[in-house]
Amino acid sequence: MTQAITTEVRSRELEAGNADAASSQYLTFSLADEEYGVDILRVQEIKGWTPVTQIPNAPPFLKGVLNLRGTIVPIVDLRMRFNLKEIEYTPTTVVIVLSLLTEGRERTFGIVVDAVSDVLNIATADIRPKPDFGTVVDADFINGLATVDEQMVMLLDIDRLLRPDELNAISTVTA
Repeated sequence: MTQAITTEVRSRELEAGNADAASSQYLTFSLADEEYGVDILRVQEIKGWTPVTQIPNAPPFLKGVLNLRGTIVPIVDLRMRFNLKEIEYTPTTVVIVLSLLTEGRERTFGIVVDAVSDVLNIATADIRPKPDFGTVVDADFINGLATVDEQMVMLLDIDRLLRPDELNAISTVTA
């Protein structure tokens, strides 16, 4: 009898382990009353908003740069990047510092968001493909959509969040 119980427990543990392997964790945040998520493994840190050093001739979405323990980190206002209404920063406004992989190299940049929400474990099977907007809307940076507690969460592909020309513009002004 004990053998059967042990086998059943091990079977459930294996199933749980497989379920974990078929899911990913996302840091979710709010922006203009919508929920977004980024792969938690790409998040380096979360920090409260502090003023940044503005860069002349920078693209409008580039708020400036921040010295983060000796590393110069470009800070992108995600509201401006997504063409959303600009608002005044509040005590809940945060910068999420991310690791971006592009052109075979790792870059660090920060995104300004309204507030951090939660860390969610989302099963791969629960992620729906992004809608096809055709050429009307540039949604290449959206990996997919998930519904969590009846709330839609847009999962972002941070490696595609900025187009190559935008990354080059940031590299030029932060070099």
